[in-house]
Amino acid sequence: KKEEKVEKAEKEEKEEKEEKKAPKAEESKEEEEEIEIPKEFKPIVEQIEKMTVLDLSKLVKILEKRFHVSATPVVAQAAPAAGNGGGEAAGGEAEGKSNYDVVITGAGDQKIQVIKVIRDLTGKGLKDSKDFVDQVAQGPQVVKEAVKKEEAEEMKKKLEEAGATVELK
Repeated sequence: KKEEKVEKAEKEEKEEKEEKKAPKAEESKEEEEEIEIPKEFKPIVEQIEKMTVLDLSKLVKILEKRFHVSATPVVAQAAPAAGNGGGEAAGGEAEGKSNYDVVITGAGDQKIQVIKVIRDLTGKGLKDSKDFVDQVAQGPQVVKEAVKKEEAEEMKKKLEEAGATVELK
């Protein structure tokens, strides 16, 4: 249920971004009319249409935090996961990358220190940070996405100093 809500929110965000990029607002409104919106979502879509880009950005961040998801990584992480079979190809792509995802793969023995660093890096509250670190036990977790190389390396260093195991993807 949560995944469906998140997917719909992501879809709406993409539509809004495309609308803002469109050169003619009238054309995008005509395209919108062609899209059939179910009754239960019409009020939500109408509210989103009235929002500014800044408000939309804030809404996306709130949805990401609330549902512990990210609007961009669903697509961004799917491609690298599929391409991991060819190690050389994946390595070659990494050299030319300018943005990296900071992924925590293990919390280590000093879990409390790792939680503190996660709080600092992400701006999450104590409970969310603890839950995030606890989820690492089930599998790797993305701390931040599309981070510049220097910032990603700095984040990795801080997390490793706290005792975490970290990868840059």
